[in-house]
Amino acid sequence: MGCQSGGASPLISAITFCSMQRDEDETHERVRLDKWLWAARFFKTRALAAEAIDGGKVEVNDARAKRAKMVQPGDAVRVRQTPFEHVVIVRGISDRRGSASVAATLYEETAESKTKREALATQIRSMPADDWETGRPTKRDRREIERFKRR
Repeated sequence: MGCQSGGASPLISAITFCSMQRDEDETHERVRLDKWLWAARFFKTRALAAEAIDGGKVEVNDARAKRAKMVQPGDAVRVRQTPFEHVVIVRGISDRRGSASVAATLYEETAESKTKREALATQIRSMPADDWETGRPTKRDRREIERFKRR
């Protein structure tokens, strides 16, 4: 792997160049967890990704992770976003946020995770809508509520 040096101090230049070269090689293989979650579009900002990681909502290889954890292809990442839970296998590495189609190539969701998530989405859709979302009761509604309570 020979390191090159140039300049006045060959030893310092060689050490600096070798460490820079090693850093560049490592960044292509691995990336920080918070950056990867942001690039894979699980979170809108890196700050939200970091907050979820610190809150224990993200696990890597079935262990609680810190935001600086380096992920690499083959790692299993579990992301809990209420009410859904995604279990994905890292397939690609990127520290830049791209389009949704590019982000989808960075991971592969497990079949079990996908079926659980779809079942939960179906269950949520089948639930009746809450009437309280329409706003405050009108004067007429309030009078009907009072009549009902008096009975």
